[in-house]
Amino acid sequence: MTKKTKFVFIVGGVMSGIGKGIVTSSIGKNIQVRNGTIDLIKIDPYLNIDAGTMNPIQHGEVFVTDDGGEIDVDFGHYARILGLNMKKTQNITTGQVYREVIRKERAGDYLGQTVQVIPHITDEIKRRIRAVSEFNKPDVLLIEIGGTVGDIESLPFLEAIRQMIMEEKEEDTLLVHTTYVPVPAHLGEPKTKPTQHSVKELRSIGLNPHIIVCRSHDVLDEKTQEKVALFCNVPKKAVFTLPDLNTVYSAPYLLDQQGFGELIIEKLGLKTTKADWKVWNELTDKYEHPVGKVKIAMGGKYTQIIDSYISVNEALRHAGAYFKYDVDIEWIDTEEIEADKSKLKIMKKFDGLLVPGGFGHRGTEGKIAMICYARENNIPFIGLCFGFQLAIVEFSRNVLGLKDASSLEFTKNGDVKSKNLVIDLLPEQKEVTDLGGTMRLGGLKVIVKKGTRTHELFGKDEIIERHRHRFEVNPDYIKRIEKHGLVFAGTSEDGRRMEILELPSHLYFHASQFHPEFTSLPWKPNPLFRGFIESAIKRHKERTK
Repeated sequence: MTKKTKFVFIVGGVMSGIGKGIVTSSIGKNIQVRNGTIDLIKIDPYLNIDAGTMNPIQHGEVFVTDDGGEIDVDFGHYARILGLNMKKTQNITTGQVYREVIRKERAGDYLGQTVQVIPHITDEIKRRIRAVSEFNKPDVLLIEIGGTVGDIESLPFLEAIRQMIMEEKEEDTLLVHTTYVPVPAHLGEPKTKPTQHSVKELRSIGLNPHIIVCRSHDVLDEKTQEKVALFCNVPKKAVFTLPDLNTVYSAPYLLDQQGFGELIIEKLGLKTTKADWKVWNELTDKYEHPVGKVKIAMGGKYTQIIDSYISVNEALRHAGAYFKYDVDIEWIDTEEIEADKSKLKIMKKFDGLLVPGGFGHRGTEGKIAMICYARENNIPFIGLCFGFQLAIVEFSRNVLGLKDASSLEFTKNGDVKSKNLVIDLLPEQKEVTDLGGTMRLGGLKVIVKKGTRTHELFGKDEIIERHRHRFEVNPDYIKRIEKHGLVFAGTSEDGRRMEILELPSHLYFHASQFHPEFTSLPWKPNPLFRGFIESAIKRHKERTK
């Protein structure tokens, strides 16, 4: 008999950004610790085909998959909490759905029908959801609907899941509503009216939540939970509270202590084992009870919202927890450093510098100045993608003596004039005109040079890491750079592209063309981050003697 996958739909109310991704991941972890299998879909109701061309300030970071997907920031939460290696087809957008329906219409696939939102758009949404369920045939497929109930753009997706709930057996679907319960400062008590209205909005389109998760600053009292249950027409045992936490990794167990996991298992009729939280709680304990703290400066220009670099932040904390250290990250606006180099003295108080990925010339001179300061003062440094390229520019300027060393990216728009373009466009990118989905993307093999510290960190000759870039180290400069002491410790499989650099004489000076943050997990920090934090701890101990 073929195993039947069950569907759990997660929607959000009141406002965006309340943590649906964490709730979704918590549902998955509660099933995993009971030896159930899961898979995931995130639905984003925007017209973009994917997240690749979005500004991180607007939408958070772009998460990259092994198969070259540029997908929603929430996939980082799923990967870090659940350990899943997901595919780009697991991020469904309005743009993808409408593009496919219009393609079929143009091809005559609808045989003269009038093509409409219902049934054609909703049928395509359901087809995509069910196609993902066939990948690994999990016990449970989790489907998170982006946006907020009441948004016009979400309606076709909500209608599609309403139809699916009707089409499937009652015990094979579950609707979880994540909502926000504010506590106005002038009143000092939780207000449930926004939650009541969001559930009313759901019910008006034919959806009745089975479980409600209330997000709030603190744990909600029993009276408030009873009120939510009464006015939202769910049993009290189906109302849960999720307060702000020191670490999101504590959320799955906190919910299960309220009966969350057992209720999900009961409602879906799953046959699972007893929950075993031992390994997970040992992990979260490292985050909750550190033995020390290091201070890391992160130089960037997308400093306005935390989600701009969330995978980087979490990868640093993974490595910190490995050594039972807390990692205090301070974002430095490199445009301010660029405007006033005297502000570089702030670097003295840090135990390490990280320069993450990015695009464009704005703020880069500040980043280069920070990299130079870290190199000359033996401060641990790690550069990611764009940070790797800027480390090459800095070294070329200040060690090779090529004062105008720069990147072709900066000269294309006339921002910079240079005769020494040490960073050049990838050859295959020279004829590319579209920006979406056209970079060097996904999990690619990197050959690690034996005898290097990088090889010592990874303990392997070959690794697979995720890429997202258009530029590379100019091959004409590689030998000159190496002659001055910089080591390229990793290359592409064909040896043409430089992937990892290190400075052996330095406490820790490493950078990678790929994005190691996307493969870092709480229980298995990426080795480049692990080496960085280990060196930062050494500097901290020296600095605070």
